[in-house]
Amino acid sequence: MKCPRCESTSYRKNGRRNGKQNYLCKICGKQFLEPTPPLLETDLIANSNGHSKQTMAEASEIALAEKLPLEKFTETSLSSFSSILAEELRRILLSPDSLESDTLNQFIQRFQQKHKIKHHLEAKTSLLLLDAENLKLDINCELFLASICEYPLQVKLAFANWRNPSIGKQDIELYKRGYQLIHVPGGKDSADAKMIGFGASVLRSYPTVKEILVCSGDGILIHLCNELQNQGLIVYWVRRQGQTLHVENRNTGNLTHYSITMAREIPSLEQVVEEIQDLIKNEQNSINTRLQTLATIATLFEERRNLNTNIHQNRPEIEEVINSTDELSAQSINVKQEEQENFIQIGDRETLDKFLLKIIRDFQINSPKTKLSVSKLGTEIQKITGESPTSIVKKLKLGSSLTKYLESSPTFILKPSGNEYEVMPRSLE
Repeated sequence: MKCPRCESTSYRKNGRRNGKQNYLCKICGKQFLEPTPPLLETDLIANSNGHSKQTMAEASEIALAEKLPLEKFTETSLSSFSSILAEELRRILLSPDSLESDTLNQFIQRFQQKHKIKHHLEAKTSLLLLDAENLKLDINCELFLASICEYPLQVKLAFANWRNPSIGKQDIELYKRGYQLIHVPGGKDSADAKMIGFGASVLRSYPTVKEILVCSGDGILIHLCNELQNQGLIVYWVRRQGQTLHVENRNTGNLTHYSITMAREIPSLEQVVEEIQDLIKNEQNSINTRLQTLATIATLFEERRNLNTNIHQNRPEIEEVINSTDELSAQSINVKQEEQENFIQIGDRETLDKFLLKIIRDFQINSPKTKLSVSKLGTEIQKITGESPTSIVKKLKLGSSLTKYLESSPTFILKPSGNEYEVMPRSLE
């Protein structure tokens, strides 16, 4: 072998290029590849005239062309030889025997299988990463997060130290809902570190993921969000504040809020204004309908009033009934006035004490085995005076209530009796 430039035989190996050995000439510095070996004698077939040789591929084309009809070969002699071969191959493949062959069926099955794999790889999905030690998601919150995503939520992973008793039975619940549980050892921010390490390389395990929900309130997770954004993914950062979930689209900056207690999305200010406007319009329509109904009722009432006036004019006995009713009302008022005149009037503290002592003595005589409580005493006072005991005490400026007056009075004593107080004269103590 010689250098193609200076034909020197002084050269050395200089790596490989396109699978072939590369050489460097020591004289002129020319780089060249190892020359292609000549065709073997077995690859050459003598032509019919015995003077020229053809390769195996050329010989195959000649043999295939020999099988063609002479008329067809003559008609297409001006076209390229490759077009003739393509037409003949198409005729062979579309023949009934070829369509029913096992080789073609195997080819179709392999093509369909590759098409399914390609379609699966092209299908876009969403993925959820949950710090179970920091945030708890119930089924309603999870469905809400899935509704935000443009692509179906197919992969859910939860990170936590599942041996920690504070987790409770959360692992059982999440596992039933299809989560993959990833255990981390105990330690501060251990779950966050595992989430960051796994999330940064998530496309290796899940190449079809296009959206990721990062569910944790720890600020260190912002590094993971930035890294996922740099990889071209749509990132939602889910945090909890009180009874509200805050979902931030890190790509657009849009914020969505979800009430955990009400299990529904919290609308924006614009949506609230629109709903209020709709309520006002509905209420206005309702008021107009009611006004029309009231106008109809007023018209009917006016007609009925005119009808009743005519009846009164034709039936004077109704006036007698009205007059008798007025007389009965006057009599009842007189009776009430007489009853009020019979009530005892208490004007000072001394009179009140004498009055209370009389009630206590009468009660002890009539019911010697029954204890007189403050509430019973107040009931007796109101029966006799027609006023509540509190109003009497306040009017005499002796306290704010009957109980306060009795506690401060030197004439009476209160003894606890269950939930109430028993009233006794101090002389009987």
